[in-house]
Amino acid sequence: MVDCSVELKTTFSIIIPARNEEDNIAICIQSILQQHYPSSLFEIIIIDDHSTDETSKIVKRFQIDYPNILLIELANELDGKALNSYKKKAIEKAIGFSSKDWIITTDADCIVTKGWLASFAAMVQQHQPVLIAAPVVYTNNGTILSMFQYIDFISLQGITAASVSAGFHSMCNGANLAYQKEAFYQVNGFNGIDHIASGDDMLLMNKIKEAYPSKIAFLFSKAAIVTTHPMPNWSSFFNQRIRWASKADSFRDKNVFWVLVLVYCYNLLLFLMPFMAFFYWPFIFYWLFFIASKTLVELTFAIPVGRFFGQSFIWWFPFLQPIHIAYTVIAGWLGKFGKYEWKGRSVK
Repeated sequence: MVDCSVELKTTFSIIIPARNEEDNIAICIQSILQQHYPSSLFEIIIIDDHSTDETSKIVKRFQIDYPNILLIELANELDGKALNSYKKKAIEKAIGFSSKDWIITTDADCIVTKGWLASFAAMVQQHQPVLIAAPVVYTNNGTILSMFQYIDFISLQGITAASVSAGFHSMCNGANLAYQKEAFYQVNGFNGIDHIASGDDMLLMNKIKEAYPSKIAFLFSKAAIVTTHPMPNWSSFFNQRIRWASKADSFRDKNVFWVLVLVYCYNLLLFLMPFMAFFYWPFIFYWLFFIASKTLVELTFAIPVGRFFGQSFIWWFPFLQPIHIAYTVIAGWLGKFGKYEWKGRSVK
């Protein structure tokens, strides 16, 4: 926990990569501008990633009244060069334009609380970390897909908080991530991981952990929560999770890689067991035992995190396990051997 009554003096550059976000970018910017934090201590840098809609025009309208908003056109920075990871390059270019000591990344479809920056500043000034992971939550519209994503994601948030607190430092989310600009340059930024489409958050965290092993923190504060939208359909959901899975074998810390392999193999076994029961019926009892074990372990993370986010329908999670197992197996396989669509681009 942090004491948010500390003197406000930490400076932040808030970086928002945006591609065709005309429906979201204004709400995101407005939520940041409403911070209980001096405007002189933060700037908002939106880097437009080849948008074909009104994203840039909306940002320019904000610039008329708010001098701490900067707009960068990634197309102008790249001069026609094609990449596999546009988001990493967007963040890297934005950091080059930044004038503050700390970088915070979020997404154009995110909404932050009024105490967001103050909570980060309190963590920085009280604990002196160099990287801070912070909570992200999905909105929930009551559909099965929305509820599944909400429950699945907050269980991931619980694992993230636990792993960072335990010193494992394996997970974070670029929708709510802060790090010292000096630390970013100390580890040579995205150099060495810039060819990978995903991983602007976890792969960077892995690099910073190697250089600063005891300087990683998780900001477990309700004031720090960032809210974002779930994927609108199953196709988008699978493409998102395939994108996340695509970076699994790129961690320089191979302990993280082998943990991911173990999790994948466990889910693969659960996926295959019902079919194996056709040939040897006792497998169905093994399946029930292992799926119950999986559910209990995940609920130990999900229940307290559900309380933290103020939601009680976490108990739906046991009934959604078949979907969770299937998507883990399919997304994990395609993340390694397939390709996916993201933001209108086909990525290998």
